[in-house]
Amino acid sequence: MSDSLDAELCVADCERCPALVDSRSRIVNGTGPVDADLVFVGEAPGANEDEQGEPFVGRSGTVLDDALRDAGLARRDVRITNCVRCRPPENRDPTTEELSNCRGYLAEELRRLDPELVVTLGKVPSEHLLDRSVAVTSEAGDVFDARVGDTTHRLLVCVHPAATLYDRSQEETFQETIRQAAALAGVGAAGDDGDGQSRLGDY
Repeated sequence: MSDSLDAELCVADCERCPALVDSRSRIVNGTGPVDADLVFVGEAPGANEDEQGEPFVGRSGTVLDDALRDAGLARRDVRITNCVRCRPPENRDPTTEELSNCRGYLAEELRRLDPELVVTLGKVPSEHLLDRSVAVTSEAGDVFDARVGDTTHRLLVCVHPAATLYDRSQEETFQETIRQAAALAGVGAAGDDGDGQSRLGDY
């Protein structure tokens, strides 16, 4: 059943955005378990992602993997996806129209996954899902309710892992937010802190 749902969540063919169709070599779908409690959302694939067909590989992916490990998690424990599934030309930010064209796919993915927590990695996904301007550096670690499609999700704002490569002062903020995400979702090392609390207990 999990394999079936994973296949259903994959976009096999889409030509809504001509510029992205021209620049992509493949559609990059979300990866990770379909019952993940924690879902990370980036903006769009870059060159490495387009080449390998998986979100957040390359240097940003290594930063994310290291932070997950420090929080007692592995990449295989979480779902990682993007607002836009095709690489924009020259790695530019996706346009408002491109984000809108792909929003239905993300909304359906999140609805079917029904995670405990959605973590937005960077400014573009944070603003797209919260539908407002976001000062990511100052709002990192803040939790909001975000309406995506027909469902509302608990959302945690986080700086983009690449930000830590260009500004070392962001490193602690990023790592702390990932630890916070694990705690809020009740997974990883934070999920075994012995306090008897479980997010699933809310139901």
